[in-house]
Amino acid sequence: MQIPANFTSKDARIFYATAFVRSTAAGLTGVAAAIALGERGLTVRQTGYVIGAGLAGMAVATAFVTIMADRIGRRRVLAVLALLTACGYASLASIDEFRILVVLAFAGMANAMGRDRSAAAAIDQAALPQVTTPERRTWTFAWYNVVLDAGQTAGSAAGALPVLLAATWGVSRSAGHAWTFMGCAVALAATAVAYSGLSAHIEAPNPRHRRVGRIDHHTRAIASKLVLLFGLDSLGSGFLNSALIAYWFFERYGLSEVQVAALFAAARLLNAMSHLLAAWLARRIGLVNTMVLTHLPSSVFLMLAPLAPSAAGAAALFLAREALVEMDVPTRQSYMMAIVAPEQRTFVSGVTNVTRLVGWAVGPMIAGAVMQGVGSATPLIIGGGLKICYDVLLYYQFRHVRAPEESVTRR
Repeated sequence: MQIPANFTSKDARIFYATAFVRSTAAGLTGVAAAIALGERGLTVRQTGYVIGAGLAGMAVATAFVTIMADRIGRRRVLAVLALLTACGYASLASIDEFRILVVLAFAGMANAMGRDRSAAAAIDQAALPQVTTPERRTWTFAWYNVVLDAGQTAGSAAGALPVLLAATWGVSRSAGHAWTFMGCAVALAATAVAYSGLSAHIEAPNPRHRRVGRIDHHTRAIASKLVLLFGLDSLGSGFLNSALIAYWFFERYGLSEVQVAALFAAARLLNAMSHLLAAWLARRIGLVNTMVLTHLPSSVFLMLAPLAPSAAGAAALFLAREALVEMDVPTRQSYMMAIVAPEQRTFVSGVTNVTRLVGWAVGPMIAGAVMQGVGSATPLIIGGGLKICYDVLLYYQFRHVRAPEESVTRR
């Protein structure tokens, strides 16, 4: 498969490079955050609150971006977000006090989901169509997600760094975690400088004259349905965040950090390959069918993982899930942008991203309490069940709403 021509665009290269850095940091944090906080004496419940606070900060930032980024300037907002996120990772490296850590995780939008779903990503999605052609838009999103998952693969593998630092340099594992998070902070601060290289072409046209909130009835109806559906899906995702799944493997099967890091690196590699397969499959069976028929089985696989008699069996089910679970991402992005008017896309993208972040923020808080009070595998069952409900409802509501290009007979 050929690399798309838009990789040669300077703006596109900057978007891909900065997204890679963000996703690498998110992938590492998804593996290491819960373990690192546990070593500092935080309970599972407190860890869930810290993770949830970081995701709540991301939700607030995304809401701000939806309303103000085009007016202030996308490049400026991206740079500020990068610096705030760097501060968030620095707090993970240096702060032990629970209450202070919750506040700084919120302000710094600390992301322990294992995936980059930040406010910066929302701006990327709004700007990427401006650095490519309409014909290449879907594949641009597919490759963008490949880059994200490549970063998450690298980040998951880097989750083994604290152990390697301890073994090689003789530092404590706590110090190894601190150095690793500080490295993420430095890399993210560097992306703030990289954003200065973006051209004015990525800015919104006539941003000061754009009226926020002037949304037609058709778009409001679609957005309302998507908000409810994505809220349900993201709540399920909050129960299944990478940090708590990594902790479950660590606690249930006694996997080492190196083994967990290798497992999540393999998962991210499968995620990356699945995006391109999703684009190929959607051309043949449609966007909604691709979303549902891949996403629903992935939840079943994860719900079966607690029944596995061994770590190998649970890992196999987890990897089977990861091979399918991300196939709805580029197809969902393409579908949302296809069924609304171009001038309404920022609104729909922003509102649905905020909804997803709220669900991701609430989910870990509940999941941490459930994991501690009921059982370590309970969040996997609840999260998987919520996601299956989402898939069924999505298909019921949108099975007859096709993207414009799908109305033409496929060749």
